[in-house]
Amino acid sequence: MTKSGRSRQAARDAGLTVTDRMLKAWLEGKRRPSKVNLECIDAAYRAVRRQNVARHLLKRLNREGRGTRVEIHPLNQSQVARPLQRVVEYRTMNVRRWDKIVASWAAGDYQGLDAAWDDTIVDLCSQWGQYEYVTNVGFAA
Repeated sequence: MTKSGRSRQAARDAGLTVTDRMLKAWLEGKRRPSKVNLECIDAAYRAVRRQNVARHLLKRLNREGRGTRVEIHPLNQSQVARPLQRVVEYRTMNVRRWDKIVASWAAGDYQGLDAAWDDTIVDLCSQWGQYEYVTNVGFAA
């Protein structure tokens, strides 16, 4: 977390304000960060990690324009009584442009993520409404 400018900026964004002397004492084990500073460090680490994962993920999912095939299961009916459950099928589709989806996820922008997902599933034509609301998307990238 102390090596790159991006990590140091994430620490400042998370509210961590310590001197170089204090940081050195932490790294040498002479002092320990306070609970508040540990929370800031954790928030900064998560932000940097999310950005690093997003860059890698975007490259893997876009695959130089070939995209990634995904399975979409329309809804969770586990809480619906068996006779009242709808007959639904899962669909597969190849998503070629993951940029908006991954960028929204990395930024924690859930409204943007929702909009990016809607833009993606319109390719399902008349059935897109069944797949509009999802609780998660999983893939093996």
